[in-house]
Amino acid sequence: MGSLLVSGVAVGLVVGLFILLMILLSQAVIVVQQSNRYVIERLGVYSKSLDAGVHFVIPFFDRIRKKVSLKEQVVDFAPQPVITKDNVTMQIDTVVFYMVTDAKLFTYGVNSPLRAIENLTATTLRNIIGDLELDESLTSRDQINSKMRIILDEATDPWGIKIIRVEVKNIIPPKDIREAMEKQMRAERERRQAILLAEGEKKSNILTAEGEKQSKILRAEADKEARIREAEGRAQAILEVQNATARGIEMIKKAGADEAFLRLEAYKAMVEVSQGQATKLIIPSDLQGMVGIAGTLAETFKTDKK
Repeated sequence: MGSLLVSGVAVGLVVGLFILLMILLSQAVIVVQQSNRYVIERLGVYSKSLDAGVHFVIPFFDRIRKKVSLKEQVVDFAPQPVITKDNVTMQIDTVVFYMVTDAKLFTYGVNSPLRAIENLTATTLRNIIGDLELDESLTSRDQINSKMRIILDEATDPWGIKIIRVEVKNIIPPKDIREAMEKQMRAERERRQAILLAEGEKKSNILTAEGEKQSKILRAEADKEARIREAEGRAQAILEVQNATARGIEMIKKAGADEAFLRLEAYKAMVEVSQGQATKLIIPSDLQGMVGIAGTLAETFKTDKK
């Protein structure tokens, strides 16, 4: 009976020792994940910083003081009231991109690092905007961002923090100034619209005038061409008449026509002239002779018919 009791106690001790060993082992082994760094204190004093991987520490003596992420982080601060150089109060909210470069300084350098960055951002923003007028502050965002990043980076370096960039997210002027700016922008848009309409009308008038000019030129050229064609036609017609006349005279000469026939032809021409619109006629002095010749020819024709 006693041996059974002793063996039971021994088993209990072994089990207890095993459990204690497992607890000590779990306390002695620390696994640090990627992009993280653990700050270790030994008896309340900074001991070391653990990088990613498996590490062994002394249980009950070493403890994790802070788990620090080395990733780039973003913090969006609430809008801050600022006053410009020309005494205009605006609301400006900013976004800060930062990352921790030294876990020890981040842990022991400042209490509440994010609150410290927020307060430092607000004071820096007020100082920068205080040197600018309203119009400059609205159009100089890149300049404001650059100045704030440089100042914040220098101020947070002792805290183990690197400021990557600072962005002015929004600038909210007072309501009356916003209304005035909207009116100004509306007037500017209307002015641009009027300029565009005027330029369009000007171009349209120019094109219309050029079209009319080209049309007149084409009409003038067509009229000129028509006149030339008409003159050439008349010249050709006169030439044809003259040629026909010349051929007729040549044929008369070849036929051996006597003087009486020629006078008769001249008389016919006189008759045709008298039927025109002329108010004066010049009658040859030998008209009686021409009439006598015509009578003789008429009697001859009658005789031939009988």
